[in-house]
Amino acid sequence: MNCPKCGHEQNDENRECLRCGLIFSRYKPLDYNLLLKRQASLEAGKRSRLKRAFDYMFHTKDKIEVVYFIGRLVVFLFLFIWSIKFFQSSIESNYVGRSFMHLVNLPFHETGHIVLRPLGRVMQSLGGSLGQVIMPLICILVLLIKTRDTFGASIGLWWMGESILDMAPYIDDARSLSLQLLGGNTGVSSPYGFHDWNFVLSELNLLKHDHLIADLAAVGGKLIMFISLLWGLLLLIRQFKRLKNPQERNS
Repeated sequence: MNCPKCGHEQNDENRECLRCGLIFSRYKPLDYNLLLKRQASLEAGKRSRLKRAFDYMFHTKDKIEVVYFIGRLVVFLFLFIWSIKFFQSSIESNYVGRSFMHLVNLPFHETGHIVLRPLGRVMQSLGGSLGQVIMPLICILVLLIKTRDTFGASIGLWWMGESILDMAPYIDDARSLSLQLLGGNTGVSSPYGFHDWNFVLSELNLLKHDHLIADLAAVGGKLIMFISLLWGLLLLIRQFKRLKNPQERNS
C-alpha cells in the first residue's frame, strides 16, 4: 500500500509509515465538506455579530415623534456648522481654547486633578486632561447602554472629540510656556512655575516631541468629531424613515 500522507509504498501489514512515521490507525482523511460547513458557520457568526453591533450602534425606536426629530435635527445642524470652525482652526490660533466648550471642559479638567491626586504627581498632572475626556466617555456609555439614546451618544462622542482637540494647544505649549492659563498667568509667570504638560512630558522624557503629540491630539480630536457627525447623520436618516404619520399621531 501507499502511505496516505507521503505516498511511500510499503507492506500492508505495517502499522506506521517507514518514511514519515504516520500511524495508520490514527490517520483520518480531511473531510472537506465538513471544513466548508465549519467555515460557513464561522462566517455566518461573524456576519451575525456585525449585524448585532450595527443594530446596537444605530438603534432607534420604531416610531419617532416629529417634534423630537426636529429638535435633534436642529442640534445636529448647529454642531455641524460649529464644527467647521473647529476643523479650520489651527493649534496656534487656539480657537478651541477661546470657545464656549473650553468653559464646559474646565470643571472636569480641574476635578481630574483632584481625583487622581492620590496616584502621584504625574497622574495628578495628567488627571486634568484625562478628566475632561473621561467625562464625555461616561456620558456616551450611559446614553448608549443605559438609556439606548444612540443620537445622544453621538453628541457625547462629538464632545469627547472636541475635548481631545481642546488639549492640543496646552500640549503644544509644553516648552514655550506662553499660553495663558487659568488665573491669567502663563507657564513662565505662574506663581508655582507649573505647567501640566511641561511636567508630564519632562517626566516621560518626551518634552522635545510636544508639537508632534499636540498635532496627534488635534488630528485625533477632529477625526472623532467627524465620525460623531457621520454617526448622527446616519441616525437622523434612519429616524426620518420612521416618523409617525398624521394618522398615527392622532390615534
